[in-house]
Amino acid sequence: MNTAFLLFLVIVLGTLVITYYASKKTKTTSEFYTAGGGLTGWQNGLAIAGDYMSAASFLGIAGMVALFGFDGFFYSIGFLVAYLVVLYLVAEPLRNLGKYTMADMIAARFDHKKIRGVAAINSIVISIFYMIAQLVGAGGLIALLIPSLDYTTSVLIVGVLMTVYVVFGGMTATSWVQIIKCVLLIAGTFIISLIVFAKFDFSVGHMFEQMRSVTPLKEAFLNPGNKFSNGLDTISLNLALVLGTAGLPHILIRFFTVKDAPTARKSVVVATWIIGLFYVMTVFLGFGAAAFVGHDAIVSANAAGNMAAPLLARVLGGEFLFAFVSAVAFATILAVVAGLVLSAASAFAHDFYTHIIRRGKAHEKEQIKAAKLASVGVAIISIILALFAQKLNVAFLVALAFAVAASANLPVLLFTVFWKRFNTAGAITGMIVGVLSALILVAVSPNVWDPVAGKAIFVGTPLISLTNPGIISIPLGFLGAFLGTFLSSKQDDVKYDEILVKANTGIQDLAQAK
Repeated sequence: MNTAFLLFLVIVLGTLVITYYASKKTKTTSEFYTAGGGLTGWQNGLAIAGDYMSAASFLGIAGMVALFGFDGFFYSIGFLVAYLVVLYLVAEPLRNLGKYTMADMIAARFDHKKIRGVAAINSIVISIFYMIAQLVGAGGLIALLIPSLDYTTSVLIVGVLMTVYVVFGGMTATSWVQIIKCVLLIAGTFIISLIVFAKFDFSVGHMFEQMRSVTPLKEAFLNPGNKFSNGLDTISLNLALVLGTAGLPHILIRFFTVKDAPTARKSVVVATWIIGLFYVMTVFLGFGAAAFVGHDAIVSANAAGNMAAPLLARVLGGEFLFAFVSAVAFATILAVVAGLVLSAASAFAHDFYTHIIRRGKAHEKEQIKAAKLASVGVAIISIILALFAQKLNVAFLVALAFAVAASANLPVLLFTVFWKRFNTAGAITGMIVGVLSALILVAVSPNVWDPVAGKAIFVGTPLISLTNPGIISIPLGFLGAFLGTFLSSKQDDVKYDEILVKANTGIQDLAQAK
């Protein structure tokens, strides 16, 4: 039995132990959805970072940088800058107005069933998009660790584990798996980065000079345009990355796991520092893989470059470091998919089932049962879709989820707090236009259609050249919310002043406050 497999088992057993103890503390809906709001700012900051630093970050970005140089770093920049939007515009109002899900925040101003329904569907769609990326990374990683297992079996293993975490441990188990994974990931990435930097004599200048000659791209490796030759496509990608985080359901629900808005704000600050450190180190991972693993070996292991980081660990530190990094990458995937399953299940059980089907009359046990059944359903759908996406780069898949989130959720979140004229029709229209425009543009893009067999899901000519729809779908989401508001005669500004005060102060009873 090899070292990689042993560490893989240790990770699985450790997370299952956490789930077992968490299950003893998960009896109410509040504990299931938000861990009872009992996490500290530091704990939640680590959990947010653990949730955010996904397979796309560790596996996808390292592969992108290794294969395409400068263009791969766009992902690191976009993912990091995104947290400034979260910190200054979303975190505090969301925590002050919401309870369990993003729809709670919108419903604080517009208490309408249709809004909850559309918001729930959006959250489920975005979560599944994001989850496919994690499952694709997991499938490739386990196949590398255990060659006897095929991709399908590997995806099924991860799918079963992520469902177990959520069904039995809820948010408490999910949070602690994310915290532990964050610490392990930072440690593993730091060790590899340090070894790579030492190989370049601890000189940034020497490292960049070496990269001019060690890859097939030569001088072009350090210049933009290797992956994204279309300027509009580059802008579109970065718009999606920077704005998308503020609309991701699995990130937004993390602000409900703390007691108040100041703690939520502290969580974002802690997470931003950790995430910033990590994304700086992805440059060393990518450069190191390109220099010491080589382009051909990376592509041979996985055409999209997803195995660049584990292969680099093997070259630099032998089987033990390879085993450690692979196990950490696996823990990364488990933590993120658990958070995604929970966010999708919360959207269905809390927003759709409890408030629409049961009209707010579902009791505690009934709500938890609905959430657990929804977790199983979401996992099954994600696994089936992941089986068809094996050849796609996981960083690209996540970028699509960001585009949908920025198009469908961000306009409504911002307008709910900052626009008095905004109304129910605008909220519904904005969410529908945002999600449909993003999905339709992806469906006719080069990611789905390619004239060359094997390069995309289907063989054929794409209708648009953009690989990321953000530059079109994000403005359409805002435009849909704007036009929906002005073309509707209904006025919903009665509660706006109250919502504005609550969003910025956290005061829930204005009459009592006076």
